[in-house]
Amino acid sequence: MPPGRDHPEPASAPSRPARETLALDHGIAEVEWRRSARARRVTLRIDPAAGAVVVTLPMRTGRNQGLALLRAHSAWVTERLAALSPRVPFVDGAEVPLLGRPHRIRHLPASVGGVWLEGDEIHVSGEAAFLSRRVAAWLRGHAKAEIAPRAVQHARALDRRFARITIKDPKSRWASCAPDGTLAFSWRLVLSPPWVLDYVVAHEVAHLAEMNHGPRFWAAVALLTPHAEAAKTWLAAHGPRLLRYG
Repeated sequence: MPPGRDHPEPASAPSRPARETLALDHGIAEVEWRRSARARRVTLRIDPAAGAVVVTLPMRTGRNQGLALLRAHSAWVTERLAALSPRVPFVDGAEVPLLGRPHRIRHLPASVGGVWLEGDEIHVSGEAAFLSRRVAAWLRGHAKAEIAPRAVQHARALDRRFARITIKDPKSRWASCAPDGTLAFSWRLVLSPPWVLDYVVAHEVAHLAEMNHGPRFWAAVALLTPHAEAAKTWLAAHGPRLLRYG
């Protein structure tokens, strides 16, 4: 084999960990390894939710090429990981932004009623072991309660109909509109200010009329919300922080 050329790892090679901690020239990094049949080159990206750098390899590219790219961009990787907001687990006393306003989680083990709001507090009953799961489920429900009526209103304004609304937890987009008219949204939008959430809903509803990002699409968005540019700026600046909750 010619020296310096990267070759695919043989099928008999021992399996590598999907995630590992590596020492780079500029610091320690959590690394997630992924393979993609669609990838044409090795790529790096920061996953704020996982707190890791994701290395994506084409199917027939060896791991050494990914390591070389990591080392070449060691400063960028470690700086971006260090800049991530601290993770905020759903525990008693944690502060969570609900529609952009800070709310404190309060665990009330002797109470009943599941999860409910009292002022600027999110009260959670039951055992501590189920607190995080209950808060997450409640936030998903709260997100749908905020998103659904906005989607109905915007769809009526464009004389369009959507098939259904689903609430998910995607890592690379805030929402999507499928060809069948299904609208999918990240539950984390409920952590953002109402006008940001409303923009994302308007954006996806506009795709019911225009499945592209051409001039007519943006004209439809402008008809539905005046906050498009400000919301895009807000999401670019603060969106990664929303991925650190839970």
